[in-house]
Amino acid sequence: MTTPGSIGSISAVSIEGRIAEELGVRERQVRAAVELLDGGSTVPFIARYRKEATEMLDDAQLRTVEERLRYLRELEERRTAILESVREQGKLTEELEASIRGAETKARLEDIYLPYKPKRRTKAQIAREAGLEPLAEGLLGDPGVEPLAAAAAFVDADKGVADPQAALDGARAILTERFSEDADLIGELRERMWVRGRLAAKVRDGKEEAGAKFSDYFDFAEPFTDLPSHRILAMLRGEKEEVLDLVLEPEEQTDGPSSYEGIVAHKFGITDRGRPGDKWLKDTVRWAWRTRILVHLGIDLRLRLRTAAEDEAVRVFAANLRDLLLAAPAGTRATLGLDPGFRTGVKVAVVDATGKVVATDVIHPHVPANRWDEAIAKLARLAKEHAVELVAIGNGTASRETDKLAGELITKHPELKLTKVMVSEAGASVYSASAFASQELPDMDVSLRGAVSIARRLQDPLAELVKIDPKSIGVGQYQHDLSEVKLSRSLDAVVEDCVNGVGVDVNTASAPLLARVSGITSGLAENIVAHRDQNGPFKARGELKKVARLGPKAYEQCAGFLRIRGDDPLDASSVHPEAYPVVRRMVKTTGQDVASLVGNTGVLRSLKPQDFVDETFGLPTVTDILKELEKPGRDPRPAFKTAAFKEGVEKISDLSSGMILEGVVTNVAAFGAFVDVGVHQDGLVHVSAMSKTFVKDPRDVVKPGDIVKVKVLDVDIPRKRISLTLRLEDEAAQQGQQGGGGSGERRQRGGRPPQQRQGGGRGGQGGGRGGQRQAPPPANSAMADALRRAGLADPKDGRR
Repeated sequence: MTTPGSIGSISAVSIEGRIAEELGVRERQVRAAVELLDGGSTVPFIARYRKEATEMLDDAQLRTVEERLRYLRELEERRTAILESVREQGKLTEELEASIRGAETKARLEDIYLPYKPKRRTKAQIAREAGLEPLAEGLLGDPGVEPLAAAAAFVDADKGVADPQAALDGARAILTERFSEDADLIGELRERMWVRGRLAAKVRDGKEEAGAKFSDYFDFAEPFTDLPSHRILAMLRGEKEEVLDLVLEPEEQTDGPSSYEGIVAHKFGITDRGRPGDKWLKDTVRWAWRTRILVHLGIDLRLRLRTAAEDEAVRVFAANLRDLLLAAPAGTRATLGLDPGFRTGVKVAVVDATGKVVATDVIHPHVPANRWDEAIAKLARLAKEHAVELVAIGNGTASRETDKLAGELITKHPELKLTKVMVSEAGASVYSASAFASQELPDMDVSLRGAVSIARRLQDPLAELVKIDPKSIGVGQYQHDLSEVKLSRSLDAVVEDCVNGVGVDVNTASAPLLARVSGITSGLAENIVAHRDQNGPFKARGELKKVARLGPKAYEQCAGFLRIRGDDPLDASSVHPEAYPVVRRMVKTTGQDVASLVGNTGVLRSLKPQDFVDETFGLPTVTDILKELEKPGRDPRPAFKTAAFKEGVEKISDLSSGMILEGVVTNVAAFGAFVDVGVHQDGLVHVSAMSKTFVKDPRDVVKPGDIVKVKVLDVDIPRKRISLTLRLEDEAAQQGQQGGGGSGERRQRGGRPPQQRQGGGRGGQGGGRGGQRQAPPPANSAMADALRRAGLADPKDGRR
C-alpha cells in the first residue's frame, strides 16, 4: 500500500506553492496535505477525515499532490546534486547558479548541466588539449579569415595535429560541442521539433510475414502531437520485436537546408555573406545538427513520447480497474461457480452466503465425454442441497456451452429459482496458483480454486479481486511495456481508494483485503486475521488495539474504514471513533439512544450541523456524520443486475447485421469499448459509434461492467471481428465512419486522415474497404483476454 512518509523530507515552500498553483487551490491547503502525508497519513484517511485541515481537498486532488510532491522533491534532489557537482569543478557562477535554481523541469535542468556533466574524453576535449580552442573562437568570431590559412598556424605533430585539416577538424569538434550544449537553444529546438515533427515507421526487410500484426505501421507517419497512446506503444513494441524501424523526423522532408540549422546558425551569428569562413561555419552547423543535436533531440522526444503514452495507458488501466473493482456485488447469496472447460471438464464450486466453500465437483457435459444429463442432475442436486441462488459462469473456453447448460438447468428445475450470470475469469488462474490461495484453500486442487474465485467475485468483486495482482486482471493496454513502478503505484492507489471507499467488514475480510485498508500493512493484516481466529470475532472497534503491532497511528488511519457489527451501531458505520463524542452530543440533544438515532431521517434532518461544530470537528465533518447516520455503512456501489444474452446466439456465425443485443462492457480503451454479447468474441463499439455527438473519452459513455444494448453493424467471421454500435438507429454495415484515429497510409501534415470504415475489433487491423487500412490495434496488449476473444491478438502470442 502507499507509504507517503517515504516520499522524502526536503523542505521547500516553493514546492507547495507550485503544486497549489497547478491545482488552483491555496498554498495552505497543500501545505496541510503535505504535512499529513509526511506524517504517515494515507490519501483515503486525509480525504475522509481531515477535511478541515486541507479545506476539502478531495482524493483526486490529494493523489495529484502526492505525485507532484514526489516529482518536485526528486527535482530538488537532482538540483542540489548538480549544484554541488558544478561547484566542485570551480565553474559555478552567480548566473549559472540562478539558471540551475530557476529550472522548473528535469529536462531543463539536464540541458543546463550538460556542458558540465562529467563525460569520457570527447573529440572536443582532445582538441582543446591540443590548443585548438583559439582557432575555433577565431573562425567563429571572424569569418573573413580563410580557414585553412588560419589552421596552418596550429599544426603541431607533438600535440597530434598533423596538418591544417586536422586542426580544422578539431576546431569543428569544439564548436559542435558548444552548439549542442547550449541549454536555451536545445530547449527551443526540442519544442519546435515536438510541434512540427512526426514519428515514421517502416517495416524491416523480410519481416512482412513474421510481423503481420504490425502491418498498419509498415509505411506510416503521424505528427507527434496527434499520436495516441496505443499507437505509440504499438510502434515501440514493433521496434522492440525487430519488425519496424522508427525514425523521429523533425519536419516534412524538403530539398533545401533544414530550418533547424538556420536557428542554430542565427543563435551564433553565422550567416553566408560569401566570406572565406562562411561555408566552413555553415558546414559546421550542419554537422552539429545532424551528428549531435538531432540525435540528442531524438532521444529526448522518444522518451517524451513513451512517457506520454505510458501516462495515458496507466490512466486508462487505472480507470478500468476502478470500474471493475466497484462493480455491483451480488451480495450474501449462495452461489455456484462454474469454471468451464472441454476435455478437463467444468470445475464446480459452491460457496455459501459468506463465501465459504461448501462443495466442489467436476462435471463433463461437453465433448469428448458429452455427459450432459448427468451434469445437469449433479448441478441440480448441489443447488438444492445448498440453497443456491446464483450460478456464476466463467467467460473463458467453453463458456457459451456452459452457459447453455446452466440455462437448461434453470428450465428443467424452475423450483430452484436460479439466476445465471457470466463472470470475467481474468486472473482466476493467477489466484489459483498463488501462495494466498494455497493458504486459503490448502486441501483443494488448483483447478477447483478457479471455480471458487469465480463464485466469490460475483458475490463481491472487490473482496475477491484484491487477492490478485491488479496487473493480472487484464483491463489495461501494453502493461508489459509500461514502467513497473509507475503502473504499480497507480494501480495500488486505485485499489486503496476503492477498498476504503466501500469499507471492510473486519470479521469476514481476508488478509489481502485488510492489507488494502488505510494504515494496515500486509503483516498487520495477518495479525488481525490471526487475532480473529484465536479470539473470535471483534465485537467493537476498540478491540483492534489489542492486535499485535497495531499502534495508535495505525488505529487512527484504519478504524473509520473497518466495519464491526457489534453492540455499538457506530462501529458498523464510517463515523470515525474519534468523532463518537459528536454523536453522543447529538444523542443527548435528541433524547434518544444511538440505535434509535441511526437511520432516523426525520430526527437527523432536524439537527443543525453548525450546532455541533467545535474546535476539533468542523462543519464538513459534522455534515458527513449526519449523512452517514442516515444510511450507516451504505455501499456506494451500484445495485446488482444481470445481462440477458439472446437465446440462439451462441457463436459468431449466429450474428447478422442489424441484430439488437444486450451485452456487458468488458473493457474500455481510448478508441472505443469492448462488449461481450455471448459469442466468445467481444465486439467493438468504436468511439464514433457511441453517440450522435462527439465523444472525447469513451469512459464518459460506458464503463466496464455496464449492461448495454447494441446493434450489430458488421460481422467478419474469417477474422472473428464484430462491429457494434450504441446508436441503435445506425444502419447495419454502414460505411464511411471515421476509424480508430490513424491510418496505415502516410499522413501528410495539414491534411485530413483518410476516411476509414467502422471496423470490427480493436479499431481495425489490416485492410479496410476501398484499399484503406483501418487504425492499428494495440498489438499483444495487456488486454489479452479481451483481444483474443475479439479475435485481434496473435494466437501464437500468449503473453499476458
